[in-house]
Amino acid sequence: MKPPFTRLLARLRRRPRVAALTLRLTSVPASTPAGATIYLTGSCNGWTTDDPAYALAHHPADGSYSLTLPPGTGTLEYKFCRGTWATIETDADNRALPNRRYLYQARRRTLRLQVLNWEDEGGAIPPRPHSAAPNVHILAESFIMPPLRRPRRVWLYLPPDYHTSERRYPVLYLQDGQNVFDQYTSFAGEWGVDETLNALHAEGRDLGGCLVVAVDNGGPRRLDEYSPWRNPRSRRGGEGEQYVDFLVHTLKPYLDKHFRTRPEPASTGIMGSSMGALISVFAAARHPEVFGRVGVFSPAFWFAGQSLLAFLVQHPPRADARFYFLSGTREGPTMVPLMAAVREALHEAGLPLGQLAFQVLPDGQHAEWFWKREFAAAYTWLFAADLPAVLPAASPSAISLG
Repeated sequence: MKPPFTRLLARLRRRPRVAALTLRLTSVPASTPAGATIYLTGSCNGWTTDDPAYALAHHPADGSYSLTLPPGTGTLEYKFCRGTWATIETDADNRALPNRRYLYQARRRTLRLQVLNWEDEGGAIPPRPHSAAPNVHILAESFIMPPLRRPRRVWLYLPPDYHTSERRYPVLYLQDGQNVFDQYTSFAGEWGVDETLNALHAEGRDLGGCLVVAVDNGGPRRLDEYSPWRNPRSRRGGEGEQYVDFLVHTLKPYLDKHFRTRPEPASTGIMGSSMGALISVFAAARHPEVFGRVGVFSPAFWFAGQSLLAFLVQHPPRADARFYFLSGTREGPTMVPLMAAVREALHEAGLPLGQLAFQVLPDGQHAEWFWKREFAAAYTWLFAADLPAVLPAASPSAISLG
């Protein structure tokens, strides 16, 4: 029997830990605004960009910044930013950097590092070109979200044959819309969903096609909107219920009225990564009459896992729902065990294991290139007419926690 979520976290925390790590920025760009706060965002805090616990201390005497992290295990992946993804660090040519990586060691370490550039301070360097396919459209630049009383940009992908057929299509709702179709608007790379689906269509493997609706995240409000529950450490979250109600009661009725959709749950999916994965699981449990296909990529269950598990007990998804779980083995020591705990909770709520695909890949990282590469497999598994087989994966109860 899998232990409750709190006991699971306790077991993870009792794992042998090693020495603390100090990160010291000895140099930052001259364009860094005076008084700016520099944050670490990474696998240690669910890639939160403005976590007060990971703000670097400024040392005016020499202009450096530093942060000492508590002892950890495994590999830390991280970057520096000034509080948002728009202010993430870049290379000298203002191009995206791969995640920094550090393998925790037994002795205390101090890393002396430099930030070469900030994405929003790129100077005369040309911006990234647009990359969205012609069949990607802006449904609305400012779609009003009534429960939250704020607007949001919404993207829409139409299958290549939408205007030449009379068929109705499934719909997939994606979070972090800035990163779904267009590298110009992306803050950490794009998923390339449009190119992937167009290629599947050209090969006759797109299962008849699918509409994709991508909703931009709220920037500074991202953590608030992507969790119904507040995280006690960051004091963020709490607006997830209103965000999901916007999807269900405002956006979906608009799509179903104005486009040829198949509105039934078996043809309605929701997908996201990190915090977007957390809110996708919640949406399927809160509205089983709406969402029957769920993509869960590198989920940030650490943010509100106990509350989510308790909610799943009281509000199980529909019995014929499908969930596709995906992560890498190096996304932090809690990623796979917590993902397995949620999968087990869904199984105990009545979903057969065959409807709960569980993919943990050795080269996977908390990054858009990984989710882009794996999108086609998740899409075809979720929307196939008959439940397809997936690659063998360890049973949740077989995941080693020691």
